Amino acid sequence: MESQITATARQQINRFCRQYLQLLLDPDYPDDVHLRTDAVQQFLYTRLFQENAISHPPPPRYQLRVLKELVKRIEESIQDWDEEVGDFPWGISDDLMNSLAPLLCSRIPSEAEAAQQKSFVRYSLSSLPSNSDDSPTVTLLESRNLVAAAGTTGFRTWEAALHLGDYLCTHASLVDGKSILELGSGTGYVSVLCSKHLGASRVLSTDGSDDVVDSLSTNFYLNNLQDENTIEAKELKWGHALLGSEHPQWNAGRQVDLVLGADLTYDEAIIPPLVATFRELFDLYPEVQILIAATVRNQTTFQKFLETCRAVRYAVNEMNFAIKAKNEQEGPFYSDMAPIQLCMITKPP
Repeated sequence: MESQITATARQQINRFCRQYLQLLLDPDYPDDVHLRTDAVQQFLYTRLFQENAISHPPPPRYQLRVLKELVKRIEESIQDWDEEVGDFPWGISDDLMNSLAPLLCSRIPSEAEAAQQKSFVRYSLSSLPSNSDDSPTVTLLESRNLVAAAGTTGFRTWEAALHLGDYLCTHASLVDGKSILELGSGTGYVSVLCSKHLGASRVLSTDGSDDVVDSLSTNFYLNNLQDENTIEAKELKWGHALLGSEHPQWNAGRQVDLVLGADLTYDEAIIPPLVATFRELFDLYPEVQILIAATVRNQTTFQKFLETCRAVRYAVNEMNFAIKAKNEQEGPFYSDMAPIQLCMITKPP
């Protein structure tokens, strides 16, 4: 039946499936001309809604929202039920309706309840080579709508991390064979990407929150990295001395080639301790490069970060890497509303 699906329809289906697995609130549904065909409906059912089709499915509230809208669009796409259902294999798939029925009858958590729960999110990496319709992926367990009571924002993946990941996918030589340190790892998206897909020799994924660091092991497991000795989670609080702890050598004396950080400059108050950590890292690794992706929500705050780096004589190279327009994104998908700036920071000899 898949052979009946046109190339255009397949492209739209793949985009919709990737957006569904990333839990986008308003995914791009295939056009009506494709939705009303039995082949497309069956493909969507088999790939997304059939029992056990997805190893880590979206939460029921999201499934119900999308499946109701999908069925509604299929109904609206059928222009003449008597003619089309009678003479052509068009209608609403029984399989899709059978998937919708138990969701309609079950108790779905309220929006407030759902906001407190973690969800599986699968990000497609369309910038990486693929031999099939399915791009390489990163799967994470996230709190999509929740900032923890302690104030951490580390339980969801933010746009700056996705943009930094896009850049690394198209500049993989920066990571391949290198020892990577991520600051403010949060869900570990960038760390997992580097370890699982970009050939990093070692990744140290750090965050200042104990709870966030503890949760990283789950996301390593979801990406089959639990038995690897090349990725590790560790607490690192900015501004605190790296040396002088119970270990005479920080990071067991291992080399760090590249430091990565996404969305670290959101608050002017954290800039001094962050740059202090840069200083410690440069003292340990004089030739290390620090690549930062910053969502510029407040231009004054971002300029404060740049000025603080330059005040201690670090070289700051603001890099031009534009966010793709929404209709050009094939995964991961993220907003193109707020600008995201990439900066490479080095210590001149």
